[in-house]
Formats: sequence, structure tokens, C-alpha cells
Amino acid sequence: MASLVPIVIPSYEPDERFPAILKDLIAADLTPIVVVDDGSGPSYESFFEQARTIIGDKGVVLTHEVNKGKGRALKTAFTYILENMSSAVGCITADSDGQHTVECISSVREGLIANPASLVLGVRKFDGEDIPWKSRVGNNITIKVVSYVSGLKISDTQTGLRGIPASFMKSLLDVKGERFEFETKMLLESVGQYPIYEIPIKTIYDSKENHTTHFDPLRDSWRIYKMFGWQFLKYIFSSGSSCLIDILLFWLFCKAFGGFAFYVALATVLARVISATYNFIINYKLVFTSKKNTAVSAGKYIALALCQMGASALLVSVGCMLLPVIPEVAVKLVVDSVLFFVSYYIQRRFVF
Repeated sequence: MASLVPIVIPSYEPDERFPAILKDLIAADLTPIVVVDDGSGPSYESFFEQARTIIGDKGVVLTHEVNKGKGRALKTAFTYILENMSSAVGCITADSDGQHTVECISSVREGLIANPASLVLGVRKFDGEDIPWKSRVGNNITIKVVSYVSGLKISDTQTGLRGIPASFMKSLLDVKGERFEFETKMLLESVGQYPIYEIPIKTIYDSKENHTTHFDPLRDSWRIYKMFGWQFLKYIFSSGSSCLIDILLFWLFCKAFGGFAFYVALATVLARVISATYNFIINYKLVFTSKKNTAVSAGKYIALALCQMGASALLVSVGCMLLPVIPEVAVKLVVDSVLFFVSYYIQRRFVF
């Protein structure tokens, strides 16, 4: 029995490429097709009338009375599929502007059927001169942000051609994000749940002059990066409060043990043990909301803390010896600021 994998096409203010891709899908028997008119308005109704005629009984055209954003359009399609096509393996999302050929859509569909527990991405190359600057710049920036924050190594973060498992579709209905930021949020939600499987696809644009996109590089990038703001705020709070505890305890221990040899190293160790325990609890529960075994994460965190503590003790001690006129706390601030970035990378990738 053939696998049921509906093709989802959200559309806002389409042009003549929209009915053309629908005809190609029908000809290739890539059905059913779920189109979502995201509040395009009366001026574009003729395109959706064509869509209804082309699709016939091999799909459906859903309508938003007003524009609600691509994220909401995808959720509308997901809801329809989950309620009316319960046997679906998942769905394929594609754009309505002709960027995705039938061959590429078919490749991603086959990729999802072969990898039903993975998020399948049809990825483009952005190194050609014919690529619109909005897409090239936006994708390159987002790649770096997503990689740093989440550790996801994705070559095309903005691709609209995706194979999404049915179980993931269901959980995505509760994910915040109504516009373009929803697709980035989808990538972040996949971490630890759905491996990402990439399939190379063609990069197609009519021309720099004729290609239109509703992605605004400033407004929509701001919506995307706003998602990361809360993640960073939590990490900054965790690290900042831990650092404050560490430095205050370091200062107190320096005062208490100032008459002993190696007092700087001793104060560093004691302060770090206390602040690290606090930091682990906050990071596990609040920052990374880890689903890993607590004991395993704790073991990795302790190993990291010991290495970081040793590096801090060594570097601070050396710094204090080489620069005796600078207060110990000032040297520690510089050293731990560098270790801060190293620690975040290691925690995100290996610990939590």
C-alpha cells in the first residue's frame, strides 16, 4: 500500500507560478494537496479558484479570511491533515512561488518515507550570483545564529521544502510562532527529538528583478532572533548569578585564607564547587531544559567543572604572579569571561 504523504502549500498573494506547480504535482500524482490561502484577498481569488479546479477531489483549499502568517498557515494545514488523514506518515511543505520543482518535492517525499522519524529538509546552495541578496544574507546570518545557540548544523535554515513526521506535526501545533519565525522554531524543536536529514535540491529563482519574497530581512529576522533572546537571557542569568556567587565567595575565601600559600588556588576551588552546583541545577532545569539522564549530565558537568576550575585556578594564579599590581578579582574576571564562552559551547553540545 502506497504511503500517504500530503503536500502542503501555504500561499499568500500568489502569481502565475502557483497554478503551474499544482498542475505539475497532479501530473506527477503527488497528492493529496492541501493549499492554504493565507488571507490573500479578493484580488487573488482567481488563483485559488484555479487551484480548486486543478486539484479537484485530490486535495483541498483552506482559507484564512485575513493574513495570519506562514506559521499559522502551516498549523492550519497540519490540523486538517491530522483530523482528516490519520494514516498519513507526515506531510511535505512546499512554497507556491515555483522555487521547488516536482522532482525536488518527490525527493523529499521519498526521504520522509524512508526516514519517517526524521525532519527531512530540502536544502539549497546559496553561493551562486543569481541568488537574491535577501535570501543569501538572511540564510547565512540565521545559519550562524542557529548553530551557535542550538548546535544544529543546517545548510539551509530558511528552506520551505520540508518533510515533517505526523507526530512532529502534532507537537508543532503547540509551538509559538505565527510567521516566518515558526520555521526556525521548528528546527529548534527538533533538537533531541527528530534527527535532521538533508536532501540537496535545485536552487531556482526567476531573476533578481522578478523574484518576489514576503520575507522581510529586518522585520522577519527580528522575529526569528527574538526567539533566541529568551534563551540567551536565561543563560546570562544563570551564568551571571553563578559568576556573582563565585566571585563573592572567591573574595571571602581570599580574605579568610590570605595567610596560606596557594591561597588563590584554594579560594578558586572552594568558590567554584559551590557556584557550579548552583549553576548545574539552573542550567539543567531552566536554560537547556535537558531531557537527558540527570546523573549522566551531572557526571559530564562535573568533569567540565573540574577542567574549567583547573584552568581558572591555573590562569588566575599565573595572572596574579605576572601582574601583581592588578587585584585578584580583576584577573579572575578576565579569565572567566573567556572560559564563559567555551563553557557554553561544551554544555550545549556535550552536557545537556
